[in-house]
Amino acid sequence: MRQILFAGAIGLFLTLIGTPLLIKLLARKGYGQFIRDDGPRGHAGKKGTPTMGGISFILATLIAYALAKVITGEPISYSGVLVLFLMAGMGLVGFLDDYIKIVKQRSLGLRAKAKMAGQLIVGIAFAVLALQFSDSRGLTPASEKLSFITDFGWTIGPVLFVIWALFMILAMSNGVNLTDGLDGLATGASVMVFGAYTFIGLWQFQESCANALTLTNPNACFEVRDPLDLAVVASALMGACFGFLWWNTSPAKIFMGDTGSLALGGALAGLAICSRTELLLALLGGLFVLITMSVVIQVGSFKMTGKRVFRMAPLQHHFELKGWSEVLVVVRFWIIQGMCVIVGLGLFYAGWAADK
Repeated sequence: MRQILFAGAIGLFLTLIGTPLLIKLLARKGYGQFIRDDGPRGHAGKKGTPTMGGISFILATLIAYALAKVITGEPISYSGVLVLFLMAGMGLVGFLDDYIKIVKQRSLGLRAKAKMAGQLIVGIAFAVLALQFSDSRGLTPASEKLSFITDFGWTIGPVLFVIWALFMILAMSNGVNLTDGLDGLATGASVMVFGAYTFIGLWQFQESCANALTLTNPNACFEVRDPLDLAVVASALMGACFGFLWWNTSPAKIFMGDTGSLALGGALAGLAICSRTELLLALLGGLFVLITMSVVIQVGSFKMTGKRVFRMAPLQHHFELKGWSEVLVVVRFWIIQGMCVIVGLGLFYAGWAADK
């Protein structure tokens, strides 16, 4: 429990004091945001705002996790390290994308094939490694079974698992990326989901099948390799994002960029895969799913009928064009995300209680 508290507090502290230093550095180098001409008119004033702010919470998360381990003397785990690897690897792909946008002053950074290749390399490496490193009970960080609250159904095999993991990683990374269109929107939503995974990891640890002899009902336990360490990672991410939100909220002093959005999406997918809550993530991260679907609907409708369903996609820009202020859109979308987390945690608890 102490390492969870230390990780969250250190992550929060580091981004609170470190982000303004990063803002000054990026501003000095002229690494400002490029604004698309076809976006909402109100966004024109954001041009030049320092971007690549994801560097702040990525480094803060890594340092917070390491210091929490040093302070408490607890060992690191394969599950925790793999989620951090996925976060950092996806963040690196996003960093290259952001850097090219800034240097060449264009809205597109890496070419689509190069960006996809980078994401695939990181995702495949994570998926393959996640099926290794079994513990004394034979559990690996990931499972070849699909999961909702726990594993269910049949074993899909390593090849299909890698494909499934890649789908989750790409979907969540792009979902967070699409959500990151308004000041603080993606950051605040991510804080809520990481908070949920901190709770889930701690609950899974307390009700782990490894403690079957001390549980009141051994049949209602969780087969997860390193649940407590996943809670530590989630807490570090929650604290780091919370501190970053201080500087990222409207009017934003810095944007996370693809560096941050791809990293956060990767971390969310990694936590879901390693905690055996893959399908539950679609509910816990409901806002990201909703915004992604708005883009799918908009593109599909236009290609099939030549008509647009929304004034603009992603969904948050539709409401901006309807006259909602940016802050109003962000707060209401945060409320939607909060409800998704509450329902998701409710289902998680209900699924556990039903087995008791």
